[in-house]
Amino acid sequence: MAAALATVVLGGNAFAAGMKLLTTIDIPGEELKLFDIGTVDPATGRYYFADRSNKGVDIFDTKTNKYVGRVDGFVGVVMKDGKPVGSASGPNGVAIDKKTNTLWATDGDSTIKVIDLKSNKIVDTINTGGMKRSDELAIDGKNGIVLAFNNADKPTFGVFISTKPDHKILGKVEVPEATDGVEQSVYIEKTGLFYSSVPEWKESNKDGGVAVFDPKTMKMLRLVNIPDCQPTGLMQGPGTNMLVGCAAGQDGTKMTPATVIWDWKSEKVVNTVKEVGGMDEVWYDSGTNQYYTASRGQPGGPVLGVIDAKTNKWIENVPTAPGAHSVAADSKTKHAFVPLTANPSCPKSCIGVYGLK
Repeated sequence: MAAALATVVLGGNAFAAGMKLLTTIDIPGEELKLFDIGTVDPATGRYYFADRSNKGVDIFDTKTNKYVGRVDGFVGVVMKDGKPVGSASGPNGVAIDKKTNTLWATDGDSTIKVIDLKSNKIVDTINTGGMKRSDELAIDGKNGIVLAFNNADKPTFGVFISTKPDHKILGKVEVPEATDGVEQSVYIEKTGLFYSSVPEWKESNKDGGVAVFDPKTMKMLRLVNIPDCQPTGLMQGPGTNMLVGCAAGQDGTKMTPATVIWDWKSEKVVNTVKEVGGMDEVWYDSGTNQYYTASRGQPGGPVLGVIDAKTNKWIENVPTAPGAHSVAADSKTKHAFVPLTANPSCPKSCIGVYGLK
C-alpha cells in the first residue's frame, strides 16, 4: 500500500505511483474462471478478450467501459476427469489485422477463427493441423502473414498463414527444442521478423529466450537467451525496446522475480526489473509510456506491474485477483483492462479498469 501511495522520482521525472482500480465491467453469462489474453484497438475503442468460460471472444467499449457483445463458436473449457484441460480449451490468443479489419482468435481444437469486425461474426475457420490447441499468434500487417503456434503439441510448431481471403497456410516451422511451447509473439516491421517468447529450451527454463523467425523463409533464425527469466510475455515498446515478460518468481520456477527490457536491434538486455515477475501477458501503453504486466505468480499475490518505459524502472505493483494473467491497454483513454476472477471488488468476476487516480 505504501508503494501505491508514494510519489516516485525516476531519472529526474516525478511519477505519481497511483494506478488504481477505477471501475469494473460486468461480464454476462457464466462466471469468469478460465480465460486467456486480450487486445485493444484504440482507433475503434474496442477491447477483445478470450473468454473460455463463456466459449467466446468478448467485446467491450473502452470509452464507455461497457460490454458490447460476444462472438460465440469456440470450444470453451474442455474437461477431463472433472478437471479443465488447458491444452484443449479456447479461445486463447487474439490479434487484430487492421488491413482486413479482422480479428484472429485461436481455439482449443487446433483451429483459428477469423472474425469480421464489422459484423462481429466468424467468417472462416483454419485448421492448423495439430492435435491440441492453437495458442499465441502475431500478425505481419504489411505483408499479410500470421504466425500462430500450437504450443502444447509435441513438437511445438508454428504455421504461417496468409491474411488474403483464401487464408492459405503458407508454411510450417517446428521448434522441438521449445519443450514448454512458444508464447506471446510480436512482429517488428523494421526488421521484417517475428519475435517469440520461449519459456524453456531443451527442458531447461534457464535457457529460454526470444526466438526470431523469418516469414520469408518461414524458418527460425536463432534463439537469444534471456537468463533467469523463463520468458512468457512479449510486447514492443518505444524505440528499439521490447518488454519480455518472465515467469520468474512464480512457484516452481526456482527463480527470483524478474521482468526484462530487451533491445531488438542489438539483441541485448537493457535492464532487468526485479520488483515484479510471475507474469503471462504484458502490454505497452504509448499513452502513458508505461509497460504493464499481468503477474498472477508474483510472490505475495497477483498484481498489475507498472514499469516506466522511458527509464525502464519499476513504478509500482497494484493488487489484482487470483489467476489474473491477462492485460491490454487503450492508449487514448490511458486505461488498462485486466480480467478478474471473483473477488471483493466484483463477486461474480469482471473486467477491472485500471488508471491513474
